[in-house]
This record gives sequence, structure tokens and C-alpha cells, in this order.
Amino acid sequence: MFIHAIYIFFVVVVVAVFGKKSHRLVLLPSLIPSGKEDNKTQQLARNQLTQSTMRKRHPKAVSDSASEPSSSSQQTDNNNDVLDKKVVDVRRSGKTWFSVLILIIYSSWAVYNHQHGNLPRPLTAKQAGKRGFSEIQAMKHVTALTQFGPHPVSSDALLHALEYVLAEVEQVKETAHFDVDVNVDFFESKSGVNRLVGGLFKGKSLVYSDISHIVVRIMPKYESEAGENAILVSSHIDTVFSTGGAGDCSSCVAVMLELARSVSQSAHGFKNSVIFLFNTGEEEGLNGAHSFITQHPWSSTVRLAVDLEAMGAGGKSAIFQAGPSPWAIENFAMAAKYPSGQIMGQDLFTSGVIKSATDFQVYKEVAGLSGLDFAFADNTAVYHTKNDKIELIKPGSLQHLGENMLAFLLRVGSSSDLPKDKTLETSSSDAAIYFDILGKYMVVYRQNFATMMYVSVIMQSMLIWVMSCLMGGYPALVSVILSCLSFILAWIFSVAFSVAVAFILPWISSSPVPYASYPLMTIGLFVSPAVLGSISGQHLAFSFLRKKPSNRNSNNMELSPTLRDNLAKLEAERWLFKAGFIQWFVLLVFGTYYKLGSTYLALVWLVPPAFAYGLLEATLTPIRFPKPLKLATLVISLAVPLLVSAGGFIRLAGTLIGMLIRFDRNPGGTPEWLGNVVVAVVIATFVSLTMVYLLAYIHLSGSKRSIVTALCIITALSLALVASGFLPAFTEDTVRAVNVVHVVDASGEEQASFISLSSNTPGNLNVEAEQIKEGFSCGRENKVDFVSFEAKYSCVSKKDAEVGWDKSDVPVLRVVNDEKGRGDDERRIMAVSMETGGSSRWILGIDMEVVEDFTLQVGEEEEDEELMIGRGEKSSGEDGWHQIQFSGGKKAPTKFVLKLYQKKGVEKKKMQRPVLKLRTDFDRITPQVQRVLERLPTYCSQFGKSTSPFTLAFLASLPYTK
Repeated sequence: MFIHAIYIFFVVVVVAVFGKKSHRLVLLPSLIPSGKEDNKTQQLARNQLTQSTMRKRHPKAVSDSASEPSSSSQQTDNNNDVLDKKVVDVRRSGKTWFSVLILIIYSSWAVYNHQHGNLPRPLTAKQAGKRGFSEIQAMKHVTALTQFGPHPVSSDALLHALEYVLAEVEQVKETAHFDVDVNVDFFESKSGVNRLVGGLFKGKSLVYSDISHIVVRIMPKYESEAGENAILVSSHIDTVFSTGGAGDCSSCVAVMLELARSVSQSAHGFKNSVIFLFNTGEEEGLNGAHSFITQHPWSSTVRLAVDLEAMGAGGKSAIFQAGPSPWAIENFAMAAKYPSGQIMGQDLFTSGVIKSATDFQVYKEVAGLSGLDFAFADNTAVYHTKNDKIELIKPGSLQHLGENMLAFLLRVGSSSDLPKDKTLETSSSDAAIYFDILGKYMVVYRQNFATMMYVSVIMQSMLIWVMSCLMGGYPALVSVILSCLSFILAWIFSVAFSVAVAFILPWISSSPVPYASYPLMTIGLFVSPAVLGSISGQHLAFSFLRKKPSNRNSNNMELSPTLRDNLAKLEAERWLFKAGFIQWFVLLVFGTYYKLGSTYLALVWLVPPAFAYGLLEATLTPIRFPKPLKLATLVISLAVPLLVSAGGFIRLAGTLIGMLIRFDRNPGGTPEWLGNVVVAVVIATFVSLTMVYLLAYIHLSGSKRSIVTALCIITALSLALVASGFLPAFTEDTVRAVNVVHVVDASGEEQASFISLSSNTPGNLNVEAEQIKEGFSCGRENKVDFVSFEAKYSCVSKKDAEVGWDKSDVPVLRVVNDEKGRGDDERRIMAVSMETGGSSRWILGIDMEVVEDFTLQVGEEEEDEELMIGRGEKSSGEDGWHQIQFSGGKKAPTKFVLKLYQKKGVEKKKMQRPVLKLRTDFDRITPQVQRVLERLPTYCSQFGKSTSPFTLAFLASLPYTK
């Protein structure tokens, strides 16, 4: 497909440069046409230009001759009549514009498919050999791990998965090269607490106990220092409770097992060791990585960390985080066979736009390590749902990651330049900018070079614009201002039209996201209105530009109104094209100032179009009449930008649409239209930014009205299709994320139990509740506070909810000691005993508007056993709560003592809410939940994450007492 795109691109360039012109031209003095009639026209034009020049040089003589009626003035009038007859229309052929549009769309899609869909051929064990990577072997591991079903922390299935991985690495040890040492450690961590200063878990204490990992170290026998310098490769075995996790992250574990086998045959030539960490507890708050870094003896030898993750199933595994040191990404770019990675993803991830976290955050933030973070990103809609299946892993996905990682490990394992310091202090000017081109080449350069390059382009651009305004005078300055207005209006109209559709969708569809299962519908729902808006904004600016004073007529040439209007149209077209330079220049300045990694996009969308325009279109004299923009200018302008960014833009839009499945973190907490508005704004921004050059050509096209009509029809048909319900919003392959929880609320004076049905996908649950037929009532009055989040809209049923659980499961919070502090500290100190009813997964909220500090220890008495959380500064969320999120294995403690230190002078109004609120979870399906799950529509799936409850949850609270 890519070859076809290149071929069509070449044909269009040839036709544009050497083919016949597909549009009529106004009179151009610089143009030298052939033929007798054209020579006559050319002579008339030259006469006009000569007369205008003579006026400037000898105004008196010219005025004298002009004052006398003569045959020459009559001849001038006749000349204008001839010009008007010869130049009546400046419209460009509509077929040409449509051809270019189709070419751009086809080329963009071809770039995307080649960059993200072109996977290597899977190899068998025989084809790969002992030292190669075989996807066929790796897929056997994926099959085995997914057969255990969901295996969250503390489940029996996770124990089986650990046993399987342990058996496989023992096999690797037995078959390793005779000059290679393979050490296997089944590591059972002690209790620990993880506090991260940023990201998804900011303001929380992530506590863990009794979680197990498998650690494998491979190193050469006769390299004395190899054991002191290690490269860490990490992923997690555990899954959320709602899926078997073929993509997240059995595929990663499988790749690591095959890599370990291959490296064990090659490490005899290494100078460094490689540690493979198969951890658990990642899905509960990155606990596995933290326990290894803080407790395992080998962690002190790690110099570089590589994390393998998935936010979907299959496809290319790309780098979306790298650094802080550029050493790893630079070596990866040189070693990888199929390099894939975009710093644009890193910018979005670190900014918090993508609400997620990986073990790489622990390695970077807690251990001070640099490295790489990989992720599979195809099929993002299936993330943490039942559809995370092995069938969705495309052939070649594991081969792609495996070959890249193997080449990288062979390079860095043999390197004598591996940074020896564990903490890599890297300035922001030394950070790496990276992106791949078509998945074949990776461009990497450092921030200091990027800043120098960007500033150079900025200074040259400013010089060109200033000189243009000085040479062109007031008319040029007005044109620049109107050009700025053109891209501002295009963006405003583009966003407005798309957002209008976003607001309409919830009113005409049963689901606010009717395109979830058919993402291509966004072309008609959002892309078409965005293009229509951009055209409207540019059309308004085009009208202003046509009416502005022009420096082209500073020579006082006598031109007919028709010719003058045609010249104004051509000059307006050029200023609309140059508006693209201005908008990308502004973004380049902004990105350079804030040192954004994605600033390179502004560079590639500014420099190639400016070069093409300067090469084929620019003139140095204001006297020369403007020409229609050449088709070759557009094609050359867009070639490099589309090659570099088209694949990334399409992937980002697709990922964003897939994330709408889990958009509502607090079910019912966001307006139904908000997700659509986010998608609409992103798509409209892409359209207005990237189509500015193309749409500049439309205003002289005879097909503008037809294009506008076609866009309106496409949008109307898409809305009609949504309203008809012909294409369902969700299918068995693209499901709606829901949570069915048997809730026992013991926070009040009397216990209440009910079945709760809520959804992280925007929209109400009336249709689903009617299909289940278990007496559900839906509405915002059914709020459920799950401590880690609040379901502000849910469906509740109390049918048979009093059975299926035992009173011994109910958690208990009780005050065991309440006294004032001693000495100068007269603050109230309250000791609270907490029994979780046997649950090893719970979340506790502490009201930090009342409590200044707290401690947590294991046991039933104040001075009993180990201290898990000591005194110190505690942060809180925006709502004033600090959350303790606990998860552990089967041996994890279930009894704790919490000591609370009250703030001085607490206001009475702050005492109205409970000081503590607790939720405990059990991975147990009660008969009532079983009935609901059996009747749940097939297009729905349980959705799991670190903060979501299991299928049985208990709520308790401790009110504030004086």
C-alpha cells in the first residue's frame, strides 16, 4: 500500500509540474505564453506595465499626454476589454482538488498502516534458532497464562500463573549456555508503602504485604563486574479481576520468557547482567516494582530499567516514555530492527491527559533510574475487559517487540558504556527527542540541539516576516493580520461545528458515544463538520482579504474591475496559504519556550511548506502580478509532514476514541456530552492545523459549493444513521464497561445491602436494567460512595441482597483510645482499631481537613506489631481525603491500628462528615450477582482497575465525635 502511495505521489508531482494547467489564469506579465493570440495579450500587458513605469519616472509628461484625448487612451480601454474577455474566471478545476484530496487521504492512511500495522512474520523455534526470538513459542506462554482466567493478587489463579512462570525459567536455567550463569529467585516481599509524588496515585499511600515475584538474573560466568551492573526488564503477571489479560500483560510476560531463553544462549559475551522481573501487584498500585526496588538485594545493581506494558491487545509495542537520560533511547534507535516510538505519547502521558500509570514511574521516581517504557496500544477499547483475548493479538505483534528487545539487550549487555551510577541526573537540555518514520527509522536528538534548531528557524522566520512587512508597507501588514485572523476563525468555526454535533449526539442516540464500536463514523460526525467549519472560517477571511488595499497596484496601473477582482482573489489565496506558516510558527515558539518534546511537529509542518512556497511561488517584487498557487507547491509542502505525523495523529485519535469506554472515572460524575466534546475538539484541532494549506486551494475551486454540499450531506447522513440505531454503539467485540457489585453498607446505624450497577462508559443504564429484570431502579438519587470514587449515577436492586454474605465479613472501625497529647502538644490523639473481616484488599479514606497526621501499624493493640506507615507529611486529594490503598496475598494481615492526630482549632462544619471511611473487597460472586451477570447484555463487561471494587464490597465509616 505504501508503494502505491509513493507511486501516486510521484505521478501527481509529474502531472503538476509538467502537465497542462487545469485552471484559467489572469494576465501575468511575467508569464510568457505561446501562440499569436497570447503574444498579443502579452504585448498589451507589457504596454500597461511600461506606461505605469513611465508614470513613476515622468509623472508630468505622462499626465500631460493622458490629459489629451487620443487614440492611445482608447486603445488602452480596448486592451482592457480584450483582457476582460480573455480572463473571466480564475477558478481551479474541481476534479483536480478532489484528486489531491483523495491522494492526501490515501497517503495518510498508507503511512498509518505501514507505521503501525506492518508487522514482521512470526518465526517458529526452528527458524529463530537458539539465539533468536520465536513468536510461536511466546504465544504458547500466552495461551497457558490466559487459561488460568483472571488472576488478581491473592487469587488461587495467580499462584498457578506464578508456578507456570517459575517452571519455565527453571527450564531456561537448565538449557542455558555453559558459560552463562542463570540465577532464579522466588521473591516474597515484606510489607511496604509506596508514595508517589505525581501521576495517577498522587496523594495516596499504596500499602502492600505478602506479594510474590520471580526474579531471574542472567550473566556471563567469567566477567567479574557483570553482576554489579544490570539491565532490568520488567512486567507483571497479575491481572485485574475482570479479564484473563492476554494483552495486559500475559503477552509481555511471554515475550520476557522467550527473551530470557534467547539471552541465556548469548550472555557469555556480555559485560553486564540482565535481570528479568516477573512481578505481581502492578494492577493494585505498582506494588511489585516498588517492593523489588526497595527490598530485593539485586536492585542495587540495576543501572537501566525497561518496562513492558499494554493498554490494549497486540499491534506494535512502541516506546511512549524514555529517559531521563537519553542513553537508552539512543542505543535502542541504533539497535532495533523495527523501531517504534513517539515522544508525543510521552508528552500526553506525563501531562496527565492519559490517566494511567506503569511500573516505569516507580523505577524513575523511586529508584532514580533511566530507561524505556513500551506498550501495546492496538484495540484500546478492550483494556481491562473480558475482550482482552488472545484472538486479538495480531500475528507478528510479539515478534516485533521480541526482535527489538533482543537486539537492544544484545547491544547494551555487551556495552562498556552502560552508566554505572544508579541515579542519572540529567538536565532538561540533555533530554532526548525521538520519533520513528514508518516504523523503519528512528530519529533521536537532544533537547539542546532541538532548541538551537528551533530558535534558528524562529529567528529566520521573524526576519522574513519583518522584511516582508517593511517592503510591502501597510497593505502587507494588513494582510498578515488578516492571515492570522483566517486560521483563528478556521479553528473557532471548526471546533464550533464539531462541538455542536457532540452536543446533539446524546439527544438523538441511546448512547452518548454511538461510534464506540464503529470509530470510522467519526469521519462523518466530527471530521466533516470540522472541515466545513475550517472552510467557513477561511471563506470569511478570504472575503476580507479580497477587499483589503493591495500593494500590487502601487504602480497605478489602470486595470478593469474584473481584472482587479481576479488579482485580489489570487493574492488572497496566497495569504491563506501563508496563514499556515503563521500558525505553525506560533506553535513552534510556544513549544520551544516550554521545551515540549512534540515541538518537532511544528517544525516539520512549517519548514517544508515554506521551502516549497519559496521555491515555486515567492517573488521579490511587488509589481509582479500574483499567480494561482501551483499544485506542485501543495504536494511538496505536505509530503514530509504527512510522512512524519499522519500515522501518529491517526493513532492518537483512535486511542482517544477507545478510551471513551472508560472515560467516566466517577460514574455519572461527568456530563454525557463531555467525552464527545473532547473527541470533537481534538479532531477539529487536527483538521484546522493540518488542512490549512489544502483548504487555501479550495476558494478558487469551481467545486467549493459542491464540497460544502457534500460535507453537509455526509454529516446529515451520519446523524441520521446514529438516530436510526442501525449501527449499535456497543457490540460483543467493543463492550460497555460496567461494574456489578454486591454492596453491604455498614456505615449507618443499620446495615443495608443491595446490588449496584454502574458504568465507566458515559450514558444511562435504563436499557441494561430493563434487560436484566432484577428490580433495578436507576437514577442520580442512588449515589454510592466507594471511597476511591463515587458512583453519582447507578442502578440499585435490593432483591435477595440480604443473603450471599456473612456477618463475619463486615469490617469494624472502633475507637480504642482517645486522649489529648502530652506536653506542649495538646492535640487530640485517637487510636482506632480496624478489622477488615478477612479482606486483603481495602481502601481507607482519612479526612485530612480534621486530621493533621496519622500512623498505621499491624495488630490489634497500639504497641503491637510492625509499623507500616509512620508519622510524616501526608498529602491529600482535592476533596481533602487521603487514601490508603492496601492489597496483599493470602498471608496478608487483616487487623490494624490507626492512630490519628487531630488538627488544632477544627471548625464545626468540618466535623460533619466522617473522619474515616472504609471499603473492603472480596473476589467472590454471590448468587444475586451471578444472576445479574448471566442476564447482563453481551455488549457489557465487568471493568477492573486498581480503585474499582470486586464483586462483593463492604462499606464502613467512623463519625467524628467530640
